[in-house]
Amino acid sequence: MLSALTVRDIVLIESATLEFAPGLNVLTGETGAGKSILLDALGLAAGGRVGARAAARPGAAQGSAIAVFSPVNGHPARRLLTESAIDDAGDIILRRVISADGRTRALVNDMPVGVALLRDLGSMLVEVHGQADDRGLFDTATHRKLLDDFGRHENLSADVAVRFVELEKARQAVDALRRDAAAVKAEADFIHHAVEELAALAPAVGEEEALASSRALLMNANRIGEDISAIIDALSGEQGAESTIAAALKRLGRMGDEARQAASTAEAALEQAFALTEEARRELGSLLSRLELDPQELEKREDRLYALRDAARKYGVTPDRLPALLAEFESKRDAIETGDARIAEADKAVVDMLSAWQTAAEKLSEARRKAASALETAVAGELKPLKLGHARFRVALVPLESESGNGAERVAFELATVEGASFGPLAKIASGGELARFSLALKVALAEASPPAALVFDEVDRGVGGAVADAVGERLQKLARSTQVLLVTHSPQVAARANRHFRISRTSNKTQVHLLSDEERLEELARMLSGAAITEEARAAARRLLTEAHAPKKAKRNRV
Repeated sequence: MLSALTVRDIVLIESATLEFAPGLNVLTGETGAGKSILLDALGLAAGGRVGARAAARPGAAQGSAIAVFSPVNGHPARRLLTESAIDDAGDIILRRVISADGRTRALVNDMPVGVALLRDLGSMLVEVHGQADDRGLFDTATHRKLLDDFGRHENLSADVAVRFVELEKARQAVDALRRDAAAVKAEADFIHHAVEELAALAPAVGEEEALASSRALLMNANRIGEDISAIIDALSGEQGAESTIAAALKRLGRMGDEARQAASTAEAALEQAFALTEEARRELGSLLSRLELDPQELEKREDRLYALRDAARKYGVTPDRLPALLAEFESKRDAIETGDARIAEADKAVVDMLSAWQTAAEKLSEARRKAASALETAVAGELKPLKLGHARFRVALVPLESESGNGAERVAFELATVEGASFGPLAKIASGGELARFSLALKVALAEASPPAALVFDEVDRGVGGAVADAVGERLQKLARSTQVLLVTHSPQVAARANRHFRISRTSNKTQVHLLSDEERLEELARMLSGAAITEEARAAARRLLTEAHAPKKAKRNRV
């Protein structure tokens, strides 16, 4: 709900603070006192346009409007604060500062924001219905959600949204396959040749390094062979390491037990040295035998090494990347061969997703047609008591040319105020007074389905009196039981039903705001009934209005 509004240096208002109550809050006062300026200031704080009735007070460097809201936990406005990284410690404070030259600054919870964000938050927290209203009920972008909320279509609309996402994903998958197929087919000959060439080459990871190493070894085979032969002779000749160690072990073996026991550690070391020397000789012998391979082996290995390096240069990769490149080309070749089948399968998925979307959309469309008829009937029942008997309201369901996540139709509320006239957009068809009363009728019909917000009406009772004014008051009072309502009124029948009553007056070219006590409220209603000279008869009539306006609530409490 709207907790408070503070206005400083806006048009005729030097300083004013209004603290609102739940339920119905009314502003009364003489024409020209500045009641509408307060509402315009509220609209300014909620992101509305800057105009003549929401400008800085003459002589002031700047003006400001501050609206304090106390929405419930989980309210969409709180989620928007979180998404926008704005502190949400409790109340939501919307502030708009306007300088003398018309420039404005916007703040939310004392954090500077763009006007667009301020407007988004404001539209979630308050709806202003008046002559210049272009948001809330009169913004066609909200009509679809209002109708779906009214018809309780949450599950149906969610199903349509999910089906549409699946349909779009299926279409994107087909498009991607077709793009890939077109790109692959354009280089089909190259891909087939590359697969054949690389498959014939059969490269292996690490092969190039191994070939380079063995090639270097073979290229120096003669010199290396001479060195290895000399080493083998040093190990196994008559005076070689093996013979020397063997002789030492033999001599140790002829020693007595006590001596051998004392030299056991040395004997074990010699045995280990003999085994290692023997193993080294065998390894060197094996290497020498490899160096004595077929002389053509060097040529073969060089040819293989050059073939790998040539292929790597041709395809712009390292030799170790050739196996992975072959796998990639094989995958592209397979895509060419199976592409048509995959595209056909994906096309079928699109058809299936489209059918699922159409089924869900048709269920939603049928539910919307029923809800539209029910809403039209509900609104029609509200129009006659509000002196709008010739007005006709309809919910237009206009088919869309393509699928969407919102269903198969565009939803628009339309109105015809003159018998026989064509239907048109709400804000363009009705006059100021009709617009306010029609918004009241529509809001009453949507009361249970409409999201929680403070509702503001500017002279919803303009041009009516008597029974019609009483009907307006009843509907406002009914609406205020579920949603906070703030209105400017000249009707005592409407004002009598308020939970909180403010009187707006103008003195010395300044607007002042006064919260009325019970006695002051009685006097204000009497003034509204009789004019400047307040009579006892007017006071008695005002007292009756107050009693009758609040009697239903009292009777209901007594019955509980």
